[in-house]
Formats: sequence, C-alpha cells, structure tokens
Amino acid sequence: MASATVAVGHGADHGHEEHETNYGMSNNKMAMWLFLSSDCLLFGALISTFLLYRTNISDGTVFTEPADVFDIPFTSLSSFVLLMSSLTMVLALSAVKRGDERNGRIWLLTTAFLGMVFIGGQVYEFTIFSAEGLQYSTNTWTSAFFTLTGFHGVHVSVGILLLMGTVFGTRNSGLGKEKSEAVELVGLYWHFVDIVWVIIFTVIYLIPIG
Repeated sequence: MASATVAVGHGADHGHEEHETNYGMSNNKMAMWLFLSSDCLLFGALISTFLLYRTNISDGTVFTEPADVFDIPFTSLSSFVLLMSSLTMVLALSAVKRGDERNGRIWLLTTAFLGMVFIGGQVYEFTIFSAEGLQYSTNTWTSAFFTLTGFHGVHVSVGILLLMGTVFGTRNSGLGKEKSEAVELVGLYWHFVDIVWVIIFTVIYLIPIG
C-alpha cells in the first residue's frame, strides 16, 4: 500500500514537472518572458530611431522644448490613467488567487476600461497633430513619433483584448484559483506595456529636444 502511494505521488510529481521548465517556471510563463524579451528589442530599436530624428521636428523650425509641440498636462493625465491600470491589474490577480471571482472580473474590466481611456487620449492627440499639419509623412521626426507611439498603442489594444477575453471567455468555466496563471500572464504583458510607456513618455515628452 505504501509503495502504491509512493508510485502515485511520483507519477503526480512527474506530471507536474512536464509543465515546468528546468528553472521552476511553467512553459507558458517562460514563453511569455521570451516574447516580452523580444519585444524589448523591438521597442529599443524604435526608441533609438526616434532619438536619432528627434531634432528634425519641422522643416525650417527648431524646437527646444517638448512643450512647444505637446500638451504635456493632457498626456501626463493620460499616462497616469495607464499607470493606475497596473494597480487594478494587481488587484485583479490578487482577487483571482483568493478565489474571489466577482472582484477578479470587476478589476479586470476596470483595467481594460483604463486602457481604453488611454487609447482614446492617444487618438485625440494624433487627431490634433494631424489638424496642425504634423502627419506621419511630414518629416522623419513625425514618422518616428507616430511609429513608436502607434506601436505602443497597438500593444495596449492587444492587452485590452486579452483582458476582455479573460473576462468573457471564462463565463462558463469560471474564473477561480485554477485560472490564476492565465491572469498572471495577462498581467505580465500589461505591466510590460505600462513600463515601456514610462520610458517612451520620458524620452518624448520630458527630455529637452535641443
């Protein structure tokens, strides 16, 4: 009987190990970290490109301060909204780990809503720039700016879809503790997007151009 118990325990451990890497991390989590690492390289290339062309804002005109081009208070508020979404994401994961499905869904939806507010602010900013003649093809600076911020905006949009999919895709199966890893993976992606925006915001909106 004891040997049978040991055999069962060994089998359970073996099955568990099949879902983990040699680093004690699940395959899904490792895949997410690898994806985020590759994304770091892409964002690094886009940020470097923007830095190369950051002085070429307008033909014949030299700007020395980001405030000459951007509405810093508006973008700061939009950035604050996005950063607050990281907090709601943490609260969502905490609720799911406790088995509190109701609050888990509420916080996930709140995170998605804050992301939508940020995207709305970005669309508004792009519209204003376009009305002022700063379009994608105006010069190399605008091309670099729209590519970098637009690429980040796409990432935020994907994150919103992941959040909504997690909420509505678990209506039948439930959002219990067994789904905590899935929520954690979405959280890793969302926190990454937020951290990247802090860097982008600093480089574009805060550092003097000249």
